[in-house]
Amino acid sequence: MVTTARPTAVLIGPPGSGKTTIGAALAEALGVAFHDTDAAIEADQGCSISDIFVLDGEPAFRALERAEVARAVAAEPGVVALGGGAPMDDETQTVLDGHVVVFLDVGIADAAKRVGFDASRPLLAINPRAAWTKLMNERRPTYERLATHRVDTAGRGVDDVVTEIVALVGPAR
Repeated sequence: MVTTARPTAVLIGPPGSGKTTIGAALAEALGVAFHDTDAAIEADQGCSISDIFVLDGEPAFRALERAEVARAVAAEPGVVALGGGAPMDDETQTVLDGHVVVFLDVGIADAAKRVGFDASRPLLAINPRAAWTKLMNERRPTYERLATHRVDTAGRGVDDVVTEIVALVGPAR
């Protein structure tokens, strides 16, 4: 009999919300694996997401992202963290249906402290604060619609956020 793995939780949110940091800590707290789709794409492609954007363009990156998210949600047990833009894709939204999706919400002040709005964030490279605010205004309705749970990470420590998420999602299956 073939079984497919199912994530305990899928984390979504804007850059700086803590998807990678909180995801790793959450996976450890639940005793499950952690999978970051952005890191998987970089490992598979042998270059950074910024380089993919520059060399191949955003549409090429989004195609890689769409494929990796679909694969990860179908095959990765534990906690899966998606890139900030992944949930904007219609196919990805369909893939997320029926999964426990946690929207890690954050304000710009905390996001700026966490990511520094440097050149490694291609969509935030020019006027990062304005770009982040615009992205968040565009993405928030989708994040909220897809979320099973919304957790505010602003001004909070990793352990505090992880404790809240564990209480929401329960033990690993």
